[in-house]
Parts: sequence; structure tokens; C-alpha cells
Amino acid sequence: MTNPTACLLIIGNEVLSGRTRDANLQFLATRLGEIGIPLREVRVIPDVPETIIGTVNEVRAKFDHVFTTGGIGPTHDDITSECIAAAFGVPWVVHEESRALMAEDYARRDPPVEMNAARLRMATLPEGAVPIRCSITSAPGFTMGNVHVMAGVPRIMQAMFEVIAPTLRGGVPVVSRTVHAVGVFEGNIAEALEAVQKRFPALDIGSYPFYRKVEAGVFSGGGVALVAKGTDPASVDAAAEAITTMLRGMGAQPVEGEPPA
Repeated sequence: MTNPTACLLIIGNEVLSGRTRDANLQFLATRLGEIGIPLREVRVIPDVPETIIGTVNEVRAKFDHVFTTGGIGPTHDDITSECIAAAFGVPWVVHEESRALMAEDYARRDPPVEMNAARLRMATLPEGAVPIRCSITSAPGFTMGNVHVMAGVPRIMQAMFEVIAPTLRGGVPVVSRTVHAVGVFEGNIAEALEAVQKRFPALDIGSYPFYRKVEAGVFSGGGVALVAKGTDPASVDAAAEAITTMLRGMGAQPVEGEPPA
């Protein structure tokens, strides 16, 4: 069975400008891999209607699942929801159940919070969308077709994802093993590592240099971490063993797992 695939759209001028550091990509890539939906593409796009609409229509036709983060708050530049409506060609309308839940939540607060026009935007969804509700906020994300729209705030996004995760059609989980060695560098192992990759063509085998900081900001004790990743645990284990043997043959001391910080 071929695993379904996913794309992530990170939406927001603040990410492109460097004002905000994205903290959602690593979480989503890891969790999607665990449920067998490998993340195949990530794009960071601005708060521009034509860009959002065009990109959403492009990637929802290309991937089984599309996840978006950002742009569903109460301010003028939070335009993701209305752009999703335009992409699907449906009206952008107040979702009465969401409006009522949000109004009740705000009324219970001390002091009460006004359900004003800005907050009403967060209860306005593409017609036919299914709300994504989580325990952290009464303002929903939503699913429209194969597009899952979530908040940009990491803790809210993570809570929303965990709500929809059980509903996603996944495949075989992606597993990985890492072996690292100090004093080994990519230029020395490239040819031997390529040979390992050719032995395991169905796996993704990556090489990641690391450096250890010592006093006065000088870096030393560097090395390389080698990662074998795929959906067949036996093949991943065999590749990790081949990598270990390769490193030992070069006189290195391979260690299972990620290098220490």
C-alpha cells in the first residue's frame, strides 16, 4: 500500500519577514510520519489572497492532505479562512454553532469578553467546513475537503492536530535510526554512504554534520549523524547496521542515537 502524502502551507507575512520563527514544521513532520502520512512539501506564503487561493488549489489537487498554519485570528491580516472559501468556491459564512460556543466562553470569563466583530471573524468559516475544536481555545480550526486549517500558535496548532489525527487515513508509520560518530566528516564518507544508499533504495539515508561548542565560542569535536528512514523497520535496522559497519571500517567509533547537544 502506498502511503498518503501531505503538504504544509505556513501562512503569514510575519514568518517571511523573520518577525516570527516557525515552530510548527518539526512537530507536524514528526507526527505525520508516525501515522504514515509523510510530509512531502512545505511552502511559506504571504498574507496575499491570490497567493493563498492559488497555492491551496494547486496543492490540494497534488497531495492527499494539506495542512495550513496561521491566519485564522481576529485581525485584518488573518485571511486564511476566507481564502479557503474562495479556493473551494463557497460562501464564507458565520458558523452558528461556533459563534454560540465562543460567545458562551467569552461570557463566562472574569471579566467577560465582548463577542465583537473582530472575534466573530474566527467563527466565520467556509460553508460546509467541519470545525476542529480543541480544549485550549473556543475559536475553531476547520477541515474543508482534504485541507486542514489550524492556528499558527504552536500549542493551539498541536492541540488541533491531535483532535484530527485519529480521523486521518494514514499508512505504514515512518521509522528511523540514527548513528553518529565524532571526528568523521561528510567529505570522507560520501562515497561509502552512497553505496549504502544504493543497497537500500527504498529508504531515505541522510547525513547531518554537527559541531560541539567549547569555551570562547570555538567549535570543536565535530562529526556526523547518519539517519536511515523508511516504512520497513527491518530494512531501516539493516541500513543502520551497514552504516555502523562502514564507520567502524574507517576507524571511527559509531554511537547509536543523536549526538549530544
